[in-house]
Amino acid sequence: MAESGEALGTVPEHERILQEIESTDTACVGPTLRSVYDDQPNSHKKFMEKLDACIRNHDKEIEKMCNFHHQGFVDAITELLKVRTDAEKLKVQVTDTNRRFQDAGKEVIVQTEDIIRCRIQQRNITTVVEKLQLCLPVLEMYSKLKEQMSAKR
Repeated sequence: MAESGEALGTVPEHERILQEIESTDTACVGPTLRSVYDDQPNSHKKFMEKLDACIRNHDKEIEKMCNFHHQGFVDAITELLKVRTDAEKLKVQVTDTNRRFQDAGKEVIVQTEDIIRCRIQQRNITTVVEKLQLCLPVLEMYSKLKEQMSAKR
C-alpha cells in the first residue's frame, strides 16, 4: 500500500515535470530530468510511461489538427488548379491582344509616316506658292517689257 501511495505522490510530480519541460527553454531541461532519476527507485519508468502517454496525447491532437486542416488544404489546391487554368487562358488572351495591338500599331505607324510625308509636301507646296507670288510682279513686268520690245516702243 505504501508503494501505491508513493506512486500517487509521484504522478502529480511527473505532471509538473512534464509541464516544466514543455514550457521552458531546452537549456534548462537537464536539471528537470535529473530530478526524475534522483527521486525514487523506478521513478524514471513511471515518468517514461507518463511521458509516453503525453506524447500519444500530443500525437492525437496533431492528427486532429491535420485532419481538420486537410480538407481545407485539398480545397485550396483544387482552387489553385482552377486559378492556374484560368491564368493560362488569360495569358493566352493577353498575348493575343498584345499581338493584335502590335499589328494595329504597325499599321498606325505606316499611316502616320504617310501623313508626315504628305504634310511635308503640303508645306513645301505652300512655300513654293508663296515664293511664286512674290515673283509675280517681276514676271508681269517682264511680260510687259517683252510686249513693248516686240512692239518696239
